[in-house]
Amino acid sequence: MNVTIIASVLGKENNGTTVACMNLIRYLEKCGDNVKVVCCDKEKKGKENYYIVPTLSLGKVLNKVIEKNGVEIAKTDNSILKEAIKGADIIHVMVPFSLERAAIKIAKELKIPISAGFHCQAENLTCHLGFMNNRLINYLTYKNFYNHFYKYVDAIHYPTSFIKEVFERTIKHKTNSYVISNGVSDIFKTKDVHKPEELNNKFVILFIGRFSKEKSHKVLLDAMKYSKHKDDIKLIFAGAGPRRSELINHAKKNKIDMPIMKFYSKEELCDVINYSDLYCHPSEVEIEGIACLEAVSTGLVPVISDSKRSATKYLAIDDKNLFKCNDSVDLAKKIDYWFENKDIKDLYKETYINGTNVVKTRECMKKMRLMFKEVVDNYER
Repeated sequence: MNVTIIASVLGKENNGTTVACMNLIRYLEKCGDNVKVVCCDKEKKGKENYYIVPTLSLGKVLNKVIEKNGVEIAKTDNSILKEAIKGADIIHVMVPFSLERAAIKIAKELKIPISAGFHCQAENLTCHLGFMNNRLINYLTYKNFYNHFYKYVDAIHYPTSFIKEVFERTIKHKTNSYVISNGVSDIFKTKDVHKPEELNNKFVILFIGRFSKEKSHKVLLDAMKYSKHKDDIKLIFAGAGPRRSELINHAKKNKIDMPIMKFYSKEELCDVINYSDLYCHPSEVEIEGIACLEAVSTGLVPVISDSKRSATKYLAIDDKNLFKCNDSVDLAKKIDYWFENKDIKDLYKETYINGTNVVKTRECMKKMRLMFKEVVDNYER
């Protein structure tokens, strides 16, 4: 197949959208497909089949927000888009931004089928503008996504049934949907790893996630104020993002033991998961929660926010793996339970290893390719 992928956000693999996109590109190339990619990642300039467009400027304030998130957003260039899209059997657009919207118009003119990923909740955008909890603004964001983007594509890839149902319920329309997980890399597996010497006498609690508002790191930090065992606990925040300084200041202000805050490679992260004692996922907004899937697939027992805006809660076996959204006191109680009940935790570990419905990335990418073929075969020119 000739596949053109349009990716407004593509660069360092420090966010879920970029990781999902690169996994797809690599898999299609391994299958022998001809893959063209349109993005603004200057490091890929000169690389075969990569078409580099300029970076979008949204003014000083928004540019600073984007920079803090460690990403760049692509600016539309119709001539480059046309060159990349011409001759494609299908185009796949990653997010509902301006580059992808322009690509849809061009593909429509050329009578080329279009599939679209759903990797962005409304709150992922509105949180940066201070409107994450504004129902009207989030509703209007989803309506904009549909009326100016998803309405015009031939198929939508949803990573979870959860986000499919949220979107279709909001826009009051059924969509041509394919629910396919982004998958867990083969790197993440159970193995014997010794804790670093400085953590030998600590109960290590891990959270993997970008340092951004919707991930709710402060909820886990504040739980340390209420835990009976806080002096024996060490938090690890694996990630990077715009709220790093804010989290450090929050810990200092509240006299909370400073967490280890670091961005790990996949190989390093697998080691951290394997020597950790508990995984906490306080995020309030989550389309899938691949980070949590990576953790539980190795047997690390989780405590997950029961947020109505998160798909990750469905990974909980029972109430012991859930806490009330944004409730640090309740989270502390759950942490103390697992601290005090190692035998039960070991039983849950086995259950998670043997019973979690984790799909590997390669299987998910295989389903994505089959989706492309089906869309092409069913397309009416």
